[in-house]
Amino acid sequence: MDNQLFDYSPIVERAPIHWPDGARVAFYVGLNVEHYQVDRPSTSIFADTRALAPDPLNYGWRDYGPRVGIWRLIESLDRHQVRASVMLNSDVAERYPQIIRAGRERNWVWAAHGKNNSILQADMSLEEERAYLTEVIDTIEEATGSRPRGWLGPALTETFRTPELLAELGLGYVLDWANDDQPYRLNVPGMLSVPYSIEINDVQMFVGKSLSGPDFVRIVKDQLDQLYADAATSGRVMSLVLHPFVINQPFRHRYVDQALEYVVNHPGVWVTTSDEIAEHYARTA
Repeated sequence: MDNQLFDYSPIVERAPIHWPDGARVAFYVGLNVEHYQVDRPSTSIFADTRALAPDPLNYGWRDYGPRVGIWRLIESLDRHQVRASVMLNSDVAERYPQIIRAGRERNWVWAAHGKNNSILQADMSLEEERAYLTEVIDTIEEATGSRPRGWLGPALTETFRTPELLAELGLGYVLDWANDDQPYRLNVPGMLSVPYSIEINDVQMFVGKSLSGPDFVRIVKDQLDQLYADAATSGRVMSLVLHPFVINQPFRHRYVDQALEYVVNHPGVWVTTSDEIAEHYARTA
């Protein structure tokens, strides 16, 4: 079937985008704060045991994130004065309230990221999905004190109805369609797609490709430098997607710190959030 959600739009034919204060690149950290069920297969570092219940090897690897890794990352974000855009599973609100409290103290942005990252958003009926989305969004609003404006599906999963249902619930953008360096309007009134990276993403780089910490820093620098050059006439977006159980392992942590230092000190970069990018684009483009 043909894609009805958005139209083809070559980037060279669009009206210029202008970010605040003449910035060329809008940069945000997409911080994934997730909960995984102990008896279901999920993101794994060792495939041979992923179907077991329980699976201490892979579950423990993921559980390092909320127990240890995120607190290490918070130190770096604070040091570089970066406000996170959190892709938040609603189950986190009940299970890791200390993380919610830390984010509220720092005025983080909260984008809804499903109930947990063990249940993918697929094969739901219309009413099942409406009820699911409503529960997720209402739970996050109650826990964080603010209603999410953006959505990232667990493992970037959606149904064909997801953006329309999100619009009914008052959200304004999705991050699932990682196909552009600029925001664009979906064929759903009031809904945008905001860029989110599959490759500038620690899971892909370290787990999928087994790259090193120095490789990570070089890739982040190369990504920013190329987008900065591309943005001479029209602004671009760069996301840095992080999972604390990956990037904040002790032997990797220094490299995210180095990457953030490069980005925040780079000329022409608007260090911002996914919410602010969506709001600015919706208002000005």
